[in-house]
Amino acid sequence: MPNIFGPSSNVIGKTAIMGLAASPLVIMITISQFTRSAYVTKVGIPYEQPVPFSHEHHVTELGLDCRYCHTSVEKSAKAGYPATHTCMSCHSQVWSNSPLLEPVRESYDKNVPLKWITLNKVPEFVYFNHSIHVKRGVNCNNCHGPVQAMQMAYKSRPFQMTWCLDCHRHPEKYVNKPEFVFGLYEKIRKTKTGTKGEGHETIAGLTEEEQSLMVGDQYVRTGKELEEGKKLVKEYNIKVEQLSDCAVCHH
Repeated sequence: MPNIFGPSSNVIGKTAIMGLAASPLVIMITISQFTRSAYVTKVGIPYEQPVPFSHEHHVTELGLDCRYCHTSVEKSAKAGYPATHTCMSCHSQVWSNSPLLEPVRESYDKNVPLKWITLNKVPEFVYFNHSIHVKRGVNCNNCHGPVQAMQMAYKSRPFQMTWCLDCHRHPEKYVNKPEFVFGLYEKIRKTKTGTKGEGHETIAGLTEEEQSLMVGDQYVRTGKELEEGKKLVKEYNIKVEQLSDCAVCHH
C-alpha cells in the first residue's frame, strides 16, 4: 500500500496542533491590545467641539484660572462646563464679531446652552468625585495630561481601572497641598516657557515633579518627596486600606 503521507506530514501536523492550541491565547492577546489601543480609548484624539477652544491661549497666555470656567470643580463631583454667560463676559467685548464665536453668540441670544462634548469620562457604573481629588492636591495634569498646552482638548489617559488603582493603593505618590493644583499653572506662566510640553529641560522655578506634570508625564516620587506624601496621607486621614475597596468607586 503506498504511503499517503509524506515525510513532512509530521511537521505539518505538529505545527497545526500547536497553532490550534495557541490560537485562544493569540486571540485573547489581540483583543486585549485592541481594547487598549487609541482607536478604542480615544487617547490623543482631539474632538470637534461646537466652538474651537484653546486651553493654551486662555490658561497659559492670558492667565485665566481653571476655576473661572470650571466653577464647581472644588465643590462638586463634576468639574462642569462654563455657562455661555461666562464666555460672553469677555467675548461681548473681545472678538465680538469673530465668525468662530458665532455659536457662542447664538447660544447667548437664544438662551440655549452649548453642547460641549465630554472627552474625559468614566463608565456609568463608576463613581468619580472631582472635588475630593482637588482637595487632596491631585493636579489636573495627573489625569488630564498637559491641559495648559492644548490648542484642542484631547483625552490624555485611558482611565483604566489598573491606572486608578495605582493611585488608590499608593496615594502618597500623588497627593499634595490643595494650592498646588492651580498654583502649578501660575508657576508655568511665570517661566514663560514649556507651554508646548516638549522635553524635560530644567526650568528655573519648577521642581522636577512640576516639570513632569507640565508635559503630561507621571512623576515617580522617591526619598524626601515620598516621605512628605506619606505625611499628607496621614494628615488628610486617608484610609489607604479602604481606598481599593470596590464600593469606593462602584456604588
